[in-house]
Amino acid sequence: MRALLIIPTVFILVTLVFVLMRSTGDPITAALGGRLPADQLQERIAEAGYDRPLIVQYLEYLGQIFSGNFGTTITDNRQVTEILLTYGTATLELVFYSLIVAFVIGIPLGLVAAYFRDKGQDAVLRVFAILCYATPVFFAGLLLKLVFAVWLKALPVAGRASTGAQIQMEVLPNETGIYTIDAIMTGDPAVLGDVLAHAVLPAIALGLLTAGVFLRLVRTNVIGTLSTDYVDAARSRGVSELRLVRKHAYRPALIPIITVIGLQIALLLGGAVLTETTFEWKGLGFQLSEYLQARDFVAVQGIVALLAVIVAVTNFVVDIIAALIDPRVRY
Repeated sequence: MRALLIIPTVFILVTLVFVLMRSTGDPITAALGGRLPADQLQERIAEAGYDRPLIVQYLEYLGQIFSGNFGTTITDNRQVTEILLTYGTATLELVFYSLIVAFVIGIPLGLVAAYFRDKGQDAVLRVFAILCYATPVFFAGLLLKLVFAVWLKALPVAGRASTGAQIQMEVLPNETGIYTIDAIMTGDPAVLGDVLAHAVLPAIALGLLTAGVFLRLVRTNVIGTLSTDYVDAARSRGVSELRLVRKHAYRPALIPIITVIGLQIALLLGGAVLTETTFEWKGLGFQLSEYLQARDFVAVQGIVALLAVIVAVTNFVVDIIAALIDPRVRY
């Protein structure tokens, strides 16, 4: 039953994107208006079918979506699915590292906040969680670049790898586009170190966004678990509060995190647009910002629709995993 909800979810998102993009006019005029003579512009509009009634365009677009065709860009005449295959691996790699940062920061600090609940340490960590979630990703990225790349000169300022490392990876016969894997395949530790160094600042900037969510979620659920009967029974037997947090309340508190990972993937994909632009990380978010600046709304519409499908499927998979881990969850 849960799987059937993917279809209406994607349908609603695709429809909203279509309406918002068309509210600015036809995509040809938006992208090429003022750059082509009026007669050539009208010819391009007619060729693309944007002079037909809007409902006809909408139905045709839905048919293309369900057949796997997300459109062709106006500015560089590329299939949107090709863009996903070319740049999606970079965004996938960034989201993966960001989740690691969120887990490493959010979960331990959530446990600390729960252990020191209603004390000074707890208050500081709750403020930290709010700041992580409220601080714009691009602002956090600029601060990190200023401190670690400009002042300390400890980490690279932008890009996914240095030029030399990219050349070594591009000559691989089985290049994957995921730089970490490609760097390992080169067999050169220096290349791997270079790739990981370039990933540190973007991953922290984007990971902090979700770390704040995980911190508050773990704190709330650990405190709730500590008030249950079986924990009270353990406490009455003389078990220390630290051991109660580490042994009894830790694992139950992780289950809610698994259930919200799907939502956090959507948050990270949204934040990836600003993060990739800030750090010139050539992924889907970077390409989306480029097409937005070029007013190529066909490309924007296609990429956003693809991301909507990815998020819907990810949420479904996460829900299944949560149901397998926690028998109390049923769909």
